[in-house]
Amino acid sequence: MPYPESVTLIEVGPRDGFQFEKQNIPTSMKIDIINRLIRAGLTQIQVTSFVHPDRVPQMADAELIIAGLDVPSGVSIDALVLNMKGVERACKTGLKRVEVSLSASDTHSRKNTGMTFDDAFAHGVEMIAHAKKIGLAVRAGVQCAFGCAYEGKVGMDRVRRMVETYLTAGADEISLADTTGMAVPMDMQRIPPQVLSITGKTPFTLHLHNTRGLGLVNTMAALDTGVSRFDTAMGGMGGCPFVPNAAGNISTEDTAYLMQTMGIQTGININAVAGCSRMLESFLGKHFDGKLHRLI
Repeated sequence: MPYPESVTLIEVGPRDGFQFEKQNIPTSMKIDIINRLIRAGLTQIQVTSFVHPDRVPQMADAELIIAGLDVPSGVSIDALVLNMKGVERACKTGLKRVEVSLSASDTHSRKNTGMTFDDAFAHGVEMIAHAKKIGLAVRAGVQCAFGCAYEGKVGMDRVRRMVETYLTAGADEISLADTTGMAVPMDMQRIPPQVLSITGKTPFTLHLHNTRGLGLVNTMAALDTGVSRFDTAMGGMGGCPFVPNAAGNISTEDTAYLMQTMGIQTGININAVAGCSRMLESFLGKHFDGKLHRLI
């Protein structure tokens, strides 16, 4: 299959990355970084999550973040929601789009939500239906779609059932997450095509982690199957507190550079994104997992 002329990189660092940091990032810095990412050409950004502040203190300023952003026409922002209250909070901010993401692994679901897969999935589908009812667009995600650190491989039948149910509930976009970073290129050749056959014209996005160093290799393999939308995080930030030794997401800069070398357009100013990553690294006193942002 020929490569696409362009791909869409969805920036998830301000949510998936920021929430993983124990040191508090000032609200003003978060807003500044997100506005810089917008100016750098990122047209889709997940900016925060609506979660109880006791559970994820870094996300306690969700409403303030959204109120402080300068979002021009043509740029879409969204937030992760974990329950009905989160859906309502998001709606009150004027946000137009949310993500509901559920684990395909029972053990990971219990650790992440305190609920079994069946209970969490039923609740998630209700959240999607409610969000649609009150006028929100919904991206629906499958976590641990390529494997679970506790259970091993996840059955494709479950992944397919989740996607089909999401679509029936009205989801506007589907994403598959390699939450544990267990995916290998052969998985990319096998799993995304099956999901693409279900989603049809509904946008489909891959969310890859680099735990085993295969993030960009998997990105290349997914391109071969027709995937053209990828979640990325500035500097390769991120991880999962419920996955042992989890590494960050594939880096926005690294991924955009890879696409550039292949003649595939992203519309992203790599240097500008790298500047954001270096600024935050300096503030936090640490190095993120990405490579390119420290070389340019």
